Amino acid sequence: MSVDFSSRWARAEIDSSAITHNAATLRALVAPSRVWAVVKANGYGHGSVEVAQAALAGGADGLCVALVDEGVVLRRAGITAPVLLLSEQPHDQAPLIVGYGLTPTVTTTMGAAAIGSAGAQQGRAVPVHLKVDTGMHRVGVSPREALHLARYIDSHEGLDLEGLYTHFAVADDPEHPANAAQAGLFDDVVSALRADGISPRIVHAANSAAALAAPARRLDMVRVGIALYGLQPGPGVAHLCADLRPAMRLVARVSAVRWIEEGEAVSYGLRRPVDKRSLIATVPIGYADGVPRSLWSTGAGALVGGVARPFAGTITMDQLMLDCGDDSSVAPGDEVVLIGSQGTERITADDWARALGTIGYEIVCGIAPRIARRHL
Repeated sequence: MSVDFSSRWARAEIDSSAITHNAATLRALVAPSRVWAVVKANGYGHGSVEVAQAALAGGADGLCVALVDEGVVLRRAGITAPVLLLSEQPHDQAPLIVGYGLTPTVTTTMGAAAIGSAGAQQGRAVPVHLKVDTGMHRVGVSPREALHLARYIDSHEGLDLEGLYTHFAVADDPEHPANAAQAGLFDDVVSALRADGISPRIVHAANSAAALAAPARRLDMVRVGIALYGLQPGPGVAHLCADLRPAMRLVARVSAVRWIEEGEAVSYGLRRPVDKRSLIATVPIGYADGVPRSLWSTGAGALVGGVARPFAGTITMDQLMLDCGDDSSVAPGDEVVLIGSQGTERITADDWARALGTIGYEIVCGIAPRIARRHL
């Protein structure tokens, strides 16, 4: 099947309707809790603006990003929904955060003071979310210091303690005892604040895995990232992902074919001699585009003509080769599917992740910017 490519012979096709479907599915699952869509890292490689728009169309109430610049991109695209920054940002960015109407996370008195000062200068109280480190040990105020910081925020004229939250370290393993331990610590913090007369309007803890597997932890809202893109948060919750649809399809086309004889090999190192005369298809996409170099040795491959074709040798920076055996029908211009469906066959980012001993997050986030995204 010939494919029309307007520029280079490789691209990522993003199914926006899948994002909308996944957001609506998750919203129905967790109701009455609200859904905030995590669109950091350029929407996990899918395109942050387009993903945000599709998620909001599916019923998401807000968005989450990692960096100020990511929030600014959304605002400049005309998106007005709440945008939560998922960690405390450099304090000198406080005026930018407040000016663009982003919702900051605060975890220190200095960070809260910087936001509060910027808010006071603009004549308003800035909604902030206080993050508590209950065991992830990445970012967050310790549980024993949370009340002190909450009091400071509550007393500052430039701050409004809108949210309180934490993050689970092993939610993708629902039976892990750390989940209950973290939940208990967080519940204690919530109770301590309320006993002191401080009641944040939005209390949240659940990421994708917890939103799927732990109804009791959905609270006021859930932060859904990987599930929004139709991928599994982890093997422990894979059975709960059946209604989600992968949104990314990584496709290319055959640029050249050649026959090699029995015993010959291709690519750097000539590592995989063929055991019979074979047709080799060259595909102009490589590890600089996000196809991991080590994938060649896992038995993985790509789809051509609805048939799985193994990698013929080492994946190079800009190109890879497929072993098509004795199939002489493969020709330049044929569609190559690296991630996605073709005919009755399917390869997912999770398949790559399992082969490489990593997670689907890394695969989709690793699709390089030089691969154009086409939103369908």
